[in-house]
Amino acid sequence: MYRFLLSRQWVILTLLALALIPAMIELGFWQLHRHEHKVAQNALISDNLRAEPVPITELTSPGHTVPRTDYWRRVTATGRFDPAHEVVVRRRTSSDDQVGYHVLIPLILKDGRAVIVNRGWIPATGDQRAFPDIPPAPGGEVTITGRLKADETSAASGIKDVRDLPPRQTMLISSEQQREYLGRTVLGGYVEQTSPVPAGGSPEQIQDPDDSSIGPHMAYAVQWWLFAAGVPVGWVILVRREKRDREAAASHGVPAPESNPATAAV
Repeated sequence: MYRFLLSRQWVILTLLALALIPAMIELGFWQLHRHEHKVAQNALISDNLRAEPVPITELTSPGHTVPRTDYWRRVTATGRFDPAHEVVVRRRTSSDDQVGYHVLIPLILKDGRAVIVNRGWIPATGDQRAFPDIPPAPGGEVTITGRLKADETSAASGIKDVRDLPPRQTMLISSEQQREYLGRTVLGGYVEQTSPVPAGGSPEQIQDPDDSSIGPHMAYAVQWWLFAAGVPVGWVILVRREKRDREAAASHGVPAPESNPATAAV
């Protein structure tokens, strides 16, 4: 009674089932690896945010690419802000998803080198080609604390690096671009300022990265594995139903129906 499994329709269905099982298992492991990556990233963020701040010169230097292990490390820097070379980064959102700018300003260290500081977010103005009004940075020597970040790139951020922009505006936060603009040595990466907090709350400081959410990847992994387990179960149910229908037809002297797995599934 199982000779119907050699029919064209059942051979195709069986091969499809055999192909789906490993594919779904692989998709489950892909989601598992994404879950593990997210967990590791959250642990890195948490550890780096809890670590004691260190002088920025201990973690970066001119032309240095900040490694992922140093992302969000708390650093300090002492120097004088250079408001004449302050720029804004377009199309940046606030904590409540309003579109505006990030404010970048060079901090000139005592040895003459500069580090790029992201002071925070300000709202966009009506004229996108006009330089926005920015609350002035503190004068004199200051010591800031912030989170070390790597230079942004078009490939990593998905943001197109547009060069034909109004003066003092940019799309990416790049120490190399700012080095060309300043004409002086700039440390690799940049600092998201967290202290001192600006008077009046503007620019709005950038919030700490979320180190609590792990996303739905583990649930998706289990879902794919359940689908993989369900395929052979479903195949067996269809086979038994087809066998039952054929036996019922034979007992009534009726020719066996044409094998059709799709009909058997209904």
